[in-house]
Amino acid sequence: MNVREFTLPDLGEGLVDAEIVRWLVAVGDAVEVDQAVVEVETAKAAIEVPVPYAGVVTALHGEAGSTINVGAPLLSVASAGLSEPGVETSPNLVGAGGTKRGRRQGRRRALTSVNGSAAPVVSQVEPARTGPVAVVSPVVRKLARENQVDLRGLAGSGPDGLVLRKDVVAAIEGQASDSPVTRIPLRGVRGVMAERLSRSRREIPEATVWVDVDATGLLAARQEINSADPARPVSLLAMIARFCVLGLRRYPALNSTVDTERGEIVISEAVHLGFAAQTPRGLVVPVVKDAQNLTTRELAAHLGQLTEQAREGTLPPAKMSGGTFTVNNYGVFGVDGSAAIINHPEAAIVGVGRIIDRPWVVDGQLAVRKVTELTLAFDHRVCDGEVAGGFLRFVADCVERPTALLGDM
Repeated sequence: MNVREFTLPDLGEGLVDAEIVRWLVAVGDAVEVDQAVVEVETAKAAIEVPVPYAGVVTALHGEAGSTINVGAPLLSVASAGLSEPGVETSPNLVGAGGTKRGRRQGRRRALTSVNGSAAPVVSQVEPARTGPVAVVSPVVRKLARENQVDLRGLAGSGPDGLVLRKDVVAAIEGQASDSPVTRIPLRGVRGVMAERLSRSRREIPEATVWVDVDATGLLAARQEINSADPARPVSLLAMIARFCVLGLRRYPALNSTVDTERGEIVISEAVHLGFAAQTPRGLVVPVVKDAQNLTTRELAAHLGQLTEQAREGTLPPAKMSGGTFTVNNYGVFGVDGSAAIINHPEAAIVGVGRIIDRPWVVDGQLAVRKVTELTLAFDHRVCDGEVAGGFLRFVADCVERPTALLGDM
């Protein structure tokens, strides 16, 4: 019997460590090649790490909530025969990779002891106790540890006294406290966004322009487009994003970054379009690469796919970096306007407010129209108000008269 240590592989994007979120297997479990064994959170995304060889898990080197460096041992696996020489990482290690089958197996085996009988497994990475606690989920253990809940004093409501998350939550709510607080660690995705936005405020001399726009024509155009091909719907965000791409062709200074070390403005010919997406894990900014080469329908498809991946936590790190310009649709939260923070190191961000009925003058007559507010926050180092205003006015004109710009689309 040979025992090998599986180390945390290089996750790309210059990442040097990751936090263990939860183990998908337990000591004594049999694992297969490419089976996801642990979920970790990096500064970019949540990733399920697949093991590159088969065998039986003999040790877990870390507990949920701990940080592990790239190259450090993750778990040990005993096998009768080793895998192919030199194989150290799984080919499925992309974003939150791993197969559904592997995830199901990991969860099922975590509730099964080595002899096959149903019983909760106490991981060997837990500190010594006076008696075993029926807790399987590392997430439950982490929740209890962060809130100073003694698991040994809880009566689990699950099968065979298994302590569930709701049991820990009930214990937390029942704790007496003069000043109850909730602490959310600024790490992982939240930590990266906090640092990026803080750096933006520190380094970028930001200015904002805005304009109210009659979006009645935009809504009509979208309805006509989607009626022509219901199988490939186009969202309002996709249409406005497309207008922004066209605007950047006319005002390329806004598709740039500032190289402070060399004292240069670096203008990108490619538009790598980022868009703000709210997820259960916090705010993320997926990026559609080379958006200038996509049709409006293709852009809509990319936006939809990346949004779904972001909300599921399966977005690869490479899809959240390299943006040159960002669009933020805060209208979905029911607000009219916002002074958005530029996504460093980009030079500008467009914001879109909610679309509501408002009184509007059309051909000298008062009418009720669908109106929205567009905002542009820009780096005043890369351009002045003339360029910023010209870009925003171009996008506003596209919103008001989308069919007049078919020649550019």
